[in-house]
Amino acid sequence: MRTLIIVWLGQIVSIIGSSMTGFAFTIWVWELTHQATALALFGFFAQVPQILIIPIAGVIVDRCNRKYLMMVGDTVSGLLTITVLLLYITHNLQLWHLYLAVGVKGTFQQFQTLAFSASVSMMVPKQQYSRASSISFLASSSSTIIAPALAGALYAVIGLVGILMIDITTFAIALLTVLLISIPQPPMTKVGTRSWTSLKQDINFGWRYVAVRPSLLAMLLLVLLFVFGHKFAESLVTPLILARTGNDTKLLGALYSAEGLGGIIGALLVAVRSSFQPRIHAVLLGMVGVGLSQTVFSLGRVPLIWFAAQFFSSLNFPIMGSADDAIWLNKVKPELQGRVFAMRSMVMPISSALASLIAGPLADRVFVPAMKPDGTLAPMLGWIFGTGGGAGMALLYVISSLSMLVVGLGGYAFRVLREVEIILPDHDASAE
Repeated sequence: MRTLIIVWLGQIVSIIGSSMTGFAFTIWVWELTHQATALALFGFFAQVPQILIIPIAGVIVDRCNRKYLMMVGDTVSGLLTITVLLLYITHNLQLWHLYLAVGVKGTFQQFQTLAFSASVSMMVPKQQYSRASSISFLASSSSTIIAPALAGALYAVIGLVGILMIDITTFAIALLTVLLISIPQPPMTKVGTRSWTSLKQDINFGWRYVAVRPSLLAMLLLVLLFVFGHKFAESLVTPLILARTGNDTKLLGALYSAEGLGGIIGALLVAVRSSFQPRIHAVLLGMVGVGLSQTVFSLGRVPLIWFAAQFFSSLNFPIMGSADDAIWLNKVKPELQGRVFAMRSMVMPISSALASLIAGPLADRVFVPAMKPDGTLAPMLGWIFGTGGGAGMALLYVISSLSMLVVGLGGYAFRVLREVEIILPDHDASAE
């Protein structure tokens, strides 16, 4: 796992820088607008371009050098951050500039993410797939515990300019790391060496591959439903906490750090134990754990409950995600993973875009007014959620949390999903 760890070390530095910038952006936008919709639209504009580019990205990942694609992703992200910095210091930065920047950045990061995920099976043996996936979660969780706390403390000292400068430096480090190592390429098969005139067939390849495998299709639908509920709730976290605490950015940063700590512990559990068997139980029970934890979070009104609930919610994601990744890595041949994983990757941006588009306006226009002291729902639910700032968003949050719980438990009702590892052979056990 040496090559994988080297790539991980470079990427974690870059992820921390990007996360600090993202956190600083949310503070800046909230101070500018005080609207949940403005924050939720960040998620929407980041995801929609990815939906359009993912099918083509999968074909390109299977046909091009994956190392170079990762380098392009880091380079474009760095250039976009420089552009935002120049707009800000010249007093020309507007909200639509940020929406455009996150959209373009998300598009090129999709190439980077697909290239990396499709390279994992070439860098480590199949027995290490779960551990390899846990390393990715460890990277994202480490950034979650470090970045918000740093950004929350530094925002008042060095401002948005200083944080953007840190982000630019981290992109350079990540780019240099990838440049200095060798990432193995999969063997080129007949499918992989077809001419570019077959692009249309290759774009549809991932969908056809999954469509004739009902168990993979069921896993895809399961994740789509879960991600929708999770991203819906995630869109409300920042405005909910800022509204409940009177714009306490340090507490918000500490809350994200608690989330990151939970993710690190979960990733370490996977790294030590390798994987739960069968893996599908880790996926379904992880969803149940997230649903329960986030339900407690939405009902809490004090930091101690928020910290504990966020910690236990985040603990489940590496366990759940690494098991899901390992199932796909075991069932799909390496030379086909770019196109198949591209189709799989479309689930998250589609769900995230819809959730972000709905959550903000629904909170601002329906639930927040309904939970004010004179609102229609306040007499019935005010004793649970209160009637002050954030009460309406807390109610909406608990609804999305319960939906995740239902999705996880409901997965056990379908044999095609419950026995996915029995029904589908591993890619090296039979001819495709």
